[in-house]
Amino acid sequence: MKLDWMQNHRVMVEKMIKYGNAYATGYAKQRNFGTSEEFSPSQIQTFEYILESEDRNEKMSEMAIRLGVSRSTFSKNVNTLMGLGMLEKFRRVGNRKDIFVKPTDKGREIYATYVNFVKEVCFNEMFRIADEISAEDRERFIKILDIFAESFLWYFSGEQESKKPKETDLLVKIS
Repeated sequence: MKLDWMQNHRVMVEKMIKYGNAYATGYAKQRNFGTSEEFSPSQIQTFEYILESEDRNEKMSEMAIRLGVSRSTFSKNVNTLMGLGMLEKFRRVGNRKDIFVKPTDKGREIYATYVNFVKEVCFNEMFRIADEISAEDRERFIKILDIFAESFLWYFSGEQESKKPKETDLLVKIS
């Protein structure tokens, strides 16, 4: 059966699905990525968001939302990274509710080794090709990926009814 509804976008959709499936396969698998410690892509993403948020003093719950993972997944990743000595948790004086996390020196060293490894193995060729794309086309591509991701996040959130109109809501009576 030919999937005409995708028109000339079939190959792009296929490659996005292939990437999603490949990523899902390894998302939670522990590897050393050329480092002294083993962690998963999910855990290193958590670490990266913590590094990027360091100057903003974001709470863990805020970072989880930005990353698009549940608070429990984010917290589990933080606990694993703490066990590896890569993170430390803090609370503000007088506020036991809000938890903040900061990278340790060991975490920064492990991350630097990880970056060198993953850049060589995964990103150098992709960045080389991406450098040939105009800034406008890069922004369009980013928007495509964001729409695709947001659609999945919305659909699998279980809140579809509250965010998208029901088909019956789209019916207009003809007089």
